[in-house]
Amino acid sequence: MLMLLFNVGNERYAIASQKVVEVIPLVLLKTLPHTPPHIAGVFNYRGRIVPVIDVCQLMEGKPCGDNLSTRIILTNYCRDNHTQHILGLMAEQVVETLHKSASEFIDSRIQIETAPYLGQMILDEKGMIQCVQIEYLLSEAEQVNFLAENFLNPAI
Repeated sequence: MLMLLFNVGNERYAIASQKVVEVIPLVLLKTLPHTPPHIAGVFNYRGRIVPVIDVCQLMEGKPCGDNLSTRIILTNYCRDNHTQHILGLMAEQVVETLHKSASEFIDSRIQIETAPYLGQMILDEKGMIQCVQIEYLLSEAEQVNFLAENFLNPAI
């Protein structure tokens, strides 16, 4: 399976490439008042209003740096309502992919209630890589607020 890698601080994370729609450079986001700090804002992507999560803010409590390698990963997001949406993930060091077979993924057997999006681990010569499960990034309340049909057009 091909994985897209990114960093949060000094830690490496991966997303399955089949969930990735496109990787784009940072764009100007419209911030929304009274949203959680990890909701970086929204932007117009080909006629759709797309919410963007700052994964550094979500995981470490500090925003992503404004670097050339900081990108927005556009992902297909589908969870409880079974409708696909596009969700943006702002992350650092989005410059590398890794190919691993399914047998090389390791179940850590550690579940963190406040971080249900953390999945299996991958080992390589540089250390451990935590897989991120896109479908668990948003809380139920955030799904209702950001993925409601009147707010966001479903992906095609």
